[in-house]
Amino acid sequence: MSTVDYSRRRFLRNSGIAGGGLLVGFSLTGCSTSAPPLKPLAGALAPNSFVQITPDNRILFYCPRDEMGQGVTTGLTTLVAEELDVNPAAIQIELAGPHPDYSNPAFGAQGTGGSTSMAAHYDQLRQVGADVRALILNAAAKDLAIDVAQLTTDNSFVIANGERHPYGKFVASAATLEVPVDTPVKPAAEFKYIGTEFPRLDGVIKSTGTATYGIDIDVPGMHYAVVARAPVAGSTVNTVDDTATRDMAGVIDVVPVATGIAVVAEKYWQAKKAAAVLDIKWDQPELAKVTSASLRADYTAGLNEEGESADEEGDAAAALANATHTIDSTYWAPHLAHAPMEPMSAVVHVRNGEADVWTGSQGPGAVQGLVARYAGLDVENVRSHQTYLGGAFGRRATLHHVIEATQVSMATGKPIHLLWSREDDIKNGVFRPASLMNIRAGVNANGKVDAWQAKRVGGNITPETLKNALPGFLPNMPEGVIDWVVGLSNSAFDGWVVDGSSVEGLFEDYDLPNREVTHVTQDHGLPLTFWRSVGHSYTAFAKEIAMDELALLADQDPVQFRINNLDNNPRLQNVVSVAQKAMAKMQPAEGRFLGFAAHGSFKSYVAEVAEVSIENGAVKVHNVLCVVDCGVAVNPDVIRSQMEGAVMYGLTAALHGNLDLDDGVIRQSNFHDYPILRMNEAPAVEVIIVESREAPTGVGEPGLPPIAPAVANAVFKATGQRLRSLPLRLA
Repeated sequence: MSTVDYSRRRFLRNSGIAGGGLLVGFSLTGCSTSAPPLKPLAGALAPNSFVQITPDNRILFYCPRDEMGQGVTTGLTTLVAEELDVNPAAIQIELAGPHPDYSNPAFGAQGTGGSTSMAAHYDQLRQVGADVRALILNAAAKDLAIDVAQLTTDNSFVIANGERHPYGKFVASAATLEVPVDTPVKPAAEFKYIGTEFPRLDGVIKSTGTATYGIDIDVPGMHYAVVARAPVAGSTVNTVDDTATRDMAGVIDVVPVATGIAVVAEKYWQAKKAAAVLDIKWDQPELAKVTSASLRADYTAGLNEEGESADEEGDAAAALANATHTIDSTYWAPHLAHAPMEPMSAVVHVRNGEADVWTGSQGPGAVQGLVARYAGLDVENVRSHQTYLGGAFGRRATLHHVIEATQVSMATGKPIHLLWSREDDIKNGVFRPASLMNIRAGVNANGKVDAWQAKRVGGNITPETLKNALPGFLPNMPEGVIDWVVGLSNSAFDGWVVDGSSVEGLFEDYDLPNREVTHVTQDHGLPLTFWRSVGHSYTAFAKEIAMDELALLADQDPVQFRINNLDNNPRLQNVVSVAQKAMAKMQPAEGRFLGFAAHGSFKSYVAEVAEVSIENGAVKVHNVLCVVDCGVAVNPDVIRSQMEGAVMYGLTAALHGNLDLDDGVIRQSNFHDYPILRMNEAPAVEVIIVESREAPTGVGEPGLPPIAPAVANAVFKATGQRLRSLPLRLA
C-alpha cells in the first residue's frame, strides 16, 4: 500500500474552493416537487415553466432573470418570441417566482448577475419557444384535420389555407398532446426579432411610473421599521437604552435584530427619527482601529510579501532581466459603495405558519429561503413576490434587509416594511474591495511584451459571498456547517489559494509568454461583495495603464502596440483594430486629448477611447467611443444602453468614487460626499457593435473596465502626469 501526500493546499486547489467550487457538494437549486408559480388562468396552456397561452390568445412569459435596469426582460423575451413566432411587444412579461426551473444555468441556482443571463439562456429559451410553437402546430393540425406540414405561423396565429387562427384556439387540444422536444430552431438568416432594434419592453411602465419596485409595496396593516446599525461593521450590541425612543409619536415597538436595534412605527419618518435617539453601546471589532492611511500602509507592506501564485507561465524573472525596456508601477483602487438609486427595502409578513415577502432582489429563491430560515418555516410556506429592481450592480445579492424585516415581523406579528436610507446603505452596506496592484513588465527588442509580473494586495469577496448566500440558498443547513464552509473559505484564501475574482483581468488578455501573477490577502473586516464587473473593475485600470507605459518606452503607438500583442486573442485584437480605425476619424478640438484602453471580461471584448481636457485643474471627459464584441447582438439598442450606462457608472468611480475609513467608520454617507456623475459631466458616447455570429455574451458589465484607464491615459497625454490612483486627481 502506498501513501498519498494529499496536503491541505492540494485539497483546496482540487476542490475548487477558490471559485466557490466547494458548493458543488450541496444542491443550491433545492428539491421542489411543487409546480412553478404560474398565474391561475382559466383554460390556459402551460407546457413548461416559462410560457402560458390563454384561450383568448394572451401569451405570458415568466422571465427567469431579474430586471434591474439591464434590459433582461426585453432580451430573454425576444429569444422565446423569435422561435414562438410572436412579436415580443405582444407578450405579457411576468417576473418568475422561486422555483428550481428558473435556476440560472451558469450558477446552478436562481440568481441574476455576472452578465450571464443572455449567454446562459440563449439556447434554452429559444428551444422553449420552438417546442411550444411545434406543440401549437400539432394541435392545430389535429383540430383542423390538416397535415402539419401545410401549416405556418405568423405573430401568434396559425395560417391554414390562407385563414388565420389564433394560437389560443388550440390550447385545449395542445394540453392533451405530448410536448415536442429538441425542435429545430431557426437559422440566423430567418430571424425576425433577434438582431433587430426595438424599444425596451419595460420602457412604458418605467417611464410612466407604473412599474412596481420593492420600495413601492404597501399592504394592509403595514408598519415601518428602521434599524440602528453600528457605525463600525462587525460590532455587536452591548447595552441599549430605548426609553426616549418608546415615548416618541407613532412608535409601537423596539426590536433587537441580527444587525442592531429596529424601531417599528406607523410611518417611516417616525421610525427613522426614533431610531436616531436610541442610546446604544457597541462592542467593536478590530476594524475600529483601521483608518484609510493604516489600511493603505498595510497594503503597501503586503507588496513585499511573496503571496500565493494565481497564474504562472514561462520564466518571468529571467525575461524581465533580459528585457529592452521595463516598468515597475503600482496602482491603487479604493473601496466603493454600489449606491443604487433605490435603497434596500423589503416587506415581510409572518403569520399563522406562513409568510409573504416582497422585494426586488438578484435571487428570489434566496429571499424565500432566508424568510423560511429566520421565521422557522418550511420553504413551501413562504411566498416570495419579486419586483423590479431600482439598480443593483451586485448590491441586491446581499439580503440583510430581508433578514431584518423577517425578525421584526416575527416579533410584532405585523407586516413590516423595512427600509434602509441611502446613508444606511453607503455607511453600513457591503463594498467593492480596495486593491493595490504592482506590475513589473518588460518589452523585448521585437516590441513584444515578454515579461509580466503582477501582484494584487487586497481583500477577497468569496468568503463574505458564501456567508451571505448559503443561509438563503440552503435554509435547512445548520449554522455550524455554514460557519465551517465560510471558515474554510477564509482559511483557503489566507495564503493557500487565490480567489479568482481578486485577480481576474490582470493577465488574460495579451500574449504574455513569461508571466507570474500572485496575490496577497489583506482582510481588515470590512464586508466585501461583487461590484459591477467585479475584479475587472480595478485590474483593467492597472493593466491598461501599464500597457500604455510599455508602449511609450518601446516608442510605439499605444493602440498598435496592443494589436501587436494580441495575436492569441483575435476577438479582442479585432475590437482594438475597429476602434483604431474609428479613432483615426476623431478630430479632438484644441486642448483635448485621446486616451485608449481595451479589456475582455464576461466573455465580451471592449475597447474605449476617451476624449479628455483639463478644466480648472480637473479632468473633463467630452466624448467616449466604445467598440464591443458581445457575440450575437440580440437587441442592439439594449447593448448600446448598457455600454453607455457602464461608461457613466465607471466614470463616476474614475472621477469621484472613494470611501474613507476613520477608526473603522465610513465617512461618506450620501450623494453630497459620495457623488455620482452629473449631467453636466456626462460625455457623449458612441457605441460600435462588432458584427458577430458567436453566441451572445455579457453586456451589463464589460463596458465598465476600460473607461478609467482610457481617461487616465488621455490625462497623461494632456499633462504628462501618469495617474495611477483612483479617483483620478491631478497633482
